[in-house]
Amino acid sequence: MSTRLTALGLCCVVVACSPMGVDDAGKGRANARPEMRGPYLGQEPPGLEPRLFAPGVVSTGLATRDVAMTPDGGELYFSVTLGDRTMIMVTRQVDGSWSEPEVAPFSGRYLDIEPAISADGRRFFFLSTRPQAGQEEKPGWVYQDIWVMDREGDGWGEPANLGPPVNSDAPEYFPSVTADGTLYFTREGKDRKSSIYRSRLVDGVYTEPELLPPQVNCGTDRFNAFVSRDETFVIVPNIGGEDNLGGVDYSVVFRSDDDTWSEPINLGPAINQPTGREWSASLSPDGKVLFFMSSRTDEEAGLPLTGRSIGEVLDLSIRPGQGSSDIWWVSAEVIERLRP
Repeated sequence: MSTRLTALGLCCVVVACSPMGVDDAGKGRANARPEMRGPYLGQEPPGLEPRLFAPGVVSTGLATRDVAMTPDGGELYFSVTLGDRTMIMVTRQVDGSWSEPEVAPFSGRYLDIEPAISADGRRFFFLSTRPQAGQEEKPGWVYQDIWVMDREGDGWGEPANLGPPVNSDAPEYFPSVTADGTLYFTREGKDRKSSIYRSRLVDGVYTEPELLPPQVNCGTDRFNAFVSRDETFVIVPNIGGEDNLGGVDYSVVFRSDDDTWSEPINLGPAINQPTGREWSASLSPDGKVLFFMSSRTDEEAGLPLTGRSIGEVLDLSIRPGQGSSDIWWVSAEVIERLRP
């Protein structure tokens, strides 16, 4: 199993309860959910200290990662894993109020993850295991390719496989797009290690992908690189970096106008946790906020559970901060302060 799939597997959580418990809990959550109005689901933007994003709505105790927003900030997509199922969720702002997140219309049947939206809001990229014409439908992480949808009215058209030269017989995943349409993505090698590639969009066609230099392909393994809209930096989750604090850390690598890259810079202990897992980051459309996945725990996660009832343990399982992956956010100033 590849490093990336091992990481994804570690991220999974299974919640089990009786059908009656599910109904009651679902009704309770729906009744308790406050109306969400304003930007970012009504959440106050963070400063330089990371905060949990939308607790109880986006960060819920389910394994959650991968935030993508439309340029106008009116739609927010994120990935959720439940057992062996992974899907893309969506919440929309309608008449100023945000809807309850639900499985996106194009997702829920196959394993879908890692949404990315173009700067003009016209294209939606994501990883999917759905088969192409002539391929047999199979369970699990097979057919890992990047798929794309075009905007149609208030929704998205039918998903289409992006095809070669971006997709190949190897697994490709984690698309990220610059303002001019350049696509950054990860490709797994025959040695099961992953590398970051870049494909330029020329006259509407993607060119042969180029392997990015060692500064970007840092550490002993790396994956899920997010590129800024202006292509001045990438955030690279990596293993084995010189300054790494844990198993997988976020590093930032800055790009100059002559297409040379700085050495990777660890984002530091406020973002990377020695005992946490971090491997999915993105910026808000205006570039002011950094979203990142982390499995860090809260103060109560380490307390003994001796004598707790099954109901109390179940309540903990549907709370963020218990060791599953959640979405955190912080001011993007943490990146600018590291810029050479």
